[in-house]
Amino acid sequence: MPPTEPRPPVSHRKLGIFGVVALIAAGLIVGTGIRAREEQGTQLKEWTEDQAIPTVAVALPNAKALSPTLGLPGRLEAYYRAPIFARVSGYLKSWSADIGARVKAGQVIAEIEAPDLDQQLLQARADLASAEASAKLSEATLNRRKTLVASNFVSAQEIDERTADLSNKNGAVKAGQANVERLEALAGYKKITVPFDGVVTSRDTDVGALINAGGGTGPAMFTISDTRKLRVYVNVPQTYVPAIRIGAKATLTMPEYPNRTFPATVEASSQAVDVASGTTRMQLGLDNSSGELMPGGYASVKLNLQRDSTPLSVPASALIFNSSGLRVATVNPDDKVVFKTVTIGRDLGKEIELASGLAPDDRVITAPPDGLADGDHVRVVGATAKGKPTASEKQDVKG
Repeated sequence: MPPTEPRPPVSHRKLGIFGVVALIAAGLIVGTGIRAREEQGTQLKEWTEDQAIPTVAVALPNAKALSPTLGLPGRLEAYYRAPIFARVSGYLKSWSADIGARVKAGQVIAEIEAPDLDQQLLQARADLASAEASAKLSEATLNRRKTLVASNFVSAQEIDERTADLSNKNGAVKAGQANVERLEALAGYKKITVPFDGVVTSRDTDVGALINAGGGTGPAMFTISDTRKLRVYVNVPQTYVPAIRIGAKATLTMPEYPNRTFPATVEASSQAVDVASGTTRMQLGLDNSSGELMPGGYASVKLNLQRDSTPLSVPASALIFNSSGLRVATVNPDDKVVFKTVTIGRDLGKEIELASGLAPDDRVITAPPDGLADGDHVRVVGATAKGKPTASEKQDVKG
């Protein structure tokens, strides 16, 4: 075998260059890795922060009048209604009009037997006759005494006494006459008459029943109602009173006529708010010349509202009620949350009509998530107001 030729030794310079190159390469690899890790951490942090921003759907308040009418329960009453009580005590002798009967003004519908009153009237007439006789005797005596004055048979004192006695007797006659007229007037009330044309809507007496004078005890003997026109009473919440004006039109529906409606007109308002219910009582006039409707019945009343401005409404899910009160979460142009306190005008189910608190261009969060606070940044989807684009739109532009 030929002897192996020895390799020439590597120079120290080449080894140094190679080491430096290897070191630089290793540094580049390490630096690239660290930088890649830093960039990945930054991206992860940005992604995490981005994911922490809540995404909310917004919508502008609805400025459309959802319902130009207000539905309320109402109660029908006769336009004229008179409970009939007796003015004299006694026993019911007879009656001639039962419930549902149509009667005329002045018609006699019952008669009371009052023997006590009859006896009082007989005694009063007898007392009057006695007083009249005493007055006549006193007058005759005075006239005779006056004829004897010229002969000085009687004194002036006696004439004055006789004159005073005659005045006293005449006063007794007038008092007796007044008593007789009073009892005669009471005797006239033994016949129960109708005050106006109408219908007998109740009868709470019968032949032989004990009748007590006055309306303080027991029910009325009869109730007469004029049903040619009806009054409809509704209790309107205080918020809507200014929107319901005298002369406004209304539509009524009745349970007994489900497929029909009846027109009515607002005639009067109590002009006061009931403390217990917070409502104002209003009266409507309803024509009932056909006699189809009955007083005391229930009606569903739809009142036309007249408003100076169109109310705003929001979805019911947008309302937040907590210790801060009733509020709505809105988004400002910088996509930050701003809570606004509102008041409810009407609850329409899915929509809530607001009385105050919002502007037409407010972006309302339709379903605010839990934990949302004032000033929180949010990502907006859905309808937005004019102006600054949403955060999602900015991201799309960057991409």
